[in-house]
Amino acid sequence: MTKKIVVLGVSGSGKSLIGKNIAEKLGYRFFDGDDFHSTANVEKMSQGIPLTDDDRKDWLAALNKLLIDNPTAVIACSGLKPEYRAMLRQGLDDVAMVYLKGSIDTIWERHQKRDDHYFKGRGMLESQFATLIEPTEEEAFVIDIAQDADAVLNQALSLLSES
Repeated sequence: MTKKIVVLGVSGSGKSLIGKNIAEKLGYRFFDGDDFHSTANVEKMSQGIPLTDDDRKDWLAALNKLLIDNPTAVIACSGLKPEYRAMLRQGLDDVAMVYLKGSIDTIWERHQKRDDHYFKGRGMLESQFATLIEPTEEEAFVIDIAQDADAVLNQALSLLSES
């Protein structure tokens, strides 16, 4: 099994929850990509302003460094575009990606139940969906999040065990 895992998806898809649980089950370190955004990025998002490719560049480099510097790691990161995923994998050949796929309606419903998160408003979620270029099955394990979190976790662990 790979020792470096990135859990991908738009905000509210369950990246942090599933990522933490994968890390716990495997005894790996977990890093929530949201914790590594610059103050400027967090401020932009809290005002409902979507991030640009330039805004994300240093953030993705920091997450890549975490993967390089840790013998085992699970990182939750949106990874919305192929070039972002390439930046995460840069210099590594042993990164497995798990993409949590869901409809905007399912994810918006989950967003409305969240408290104290800087990611605000349906417009921000719509912006992420507009930016999203979904990973292919060759690039990532694709898991439908319409099922409950335990089923998503079990499917992720099963797919990862085969990698």
